[in-house]
Amino acid sequence: MELKNVIGLGVAGNFAHHLEQAGELEDFKDVVTAEVDAPKGIFPFYLPGSDSFLGLYSIGTDKLELPDYEANAQVEPEIAVLFNIVYDERQQVLDLQAQKFTTFNDCTIRKEGAKKISEKKSWGPNSKGIGDKWIEIDKFEEGGVMDHYHLCSFVKREGVLHPYGVDAPLPGYSYFYGKLKAWLIDKMNTQVDFGPLENIAAHLKACGYPKQALISIGATAYADFGEHNYLQSGDEIYVIAYDAREDDSSLALSESKVMVQQKVQ
Repeated sequence: MELKNVIGLGVAGNFAHHLEQAGELEDFKDVVTAEVDAPKGIFPFYLPGSDSFLGLYSIGTDKLELPDYEANAQVEPEIAVLFNIVYDERQQVLDLQAQKFTTFNDCTIRKEGAKKISEKKSWGPNSKGIGDKWIEIDKFEEGGVMDHYHLCSFVKREGVLHPYGVDAPLPGYSYFYGKLKAWLIDKMNTQVDFGPLENIAAHLKACGYPKQALISIGATAYADFGEHNYLQSGDEIYVIAYDAREDDSSLALSESKVMVQQKVQ
């Protein structure tokens, strides 16, 4: 699917313990949230038409290209939702209409001294990874198709498959469905340039008010291997969303399963 005209945004801190494990909690020490478990903010990872480094289309499919300098890169296993953006007469975001979802590797460099989250998120083509297909969203609320999905991730290194992120039900996100959507709309309209965060409304304006947003809604907590191992050339990455109602024997060929599969280069 062509996403080059779609703004790419991510949610920081929407799953318990991820920021602590990633060593990024200190970055948000001055960011005040309405609730203890609220996400910390929104960041851009792709700005269509921008002259900055974020204007380079970074979403790959079958390979992940590490930077040409020494980088501590980790998989960030996520669900990405494609939303239609509805603006009001003042060009503020009025509504987000969830269309479909897929898996996403929001691969991140643990970069000392980065002032903004976005500086760790995009360094060239194939610095992100997207799933092999999309699942249509019947309704972005309890009782919909996403209720039954789990997200898991693995890295195969030297022939051994290691769990990278914990296996997590999608409703286990701190903010999900209506609560997440309301929060996203608010942050897209009101988030200011502060600390590691950026003014998203200004980005929307600069991008000509795009009609759609691909929003990665937060990375899961890491399993032991994921927490203590950065990616290496030759690793194979798997980020998988699956319908937990299906048994293991049927999942391999299931139409409900969606997967990012990348070889690290």
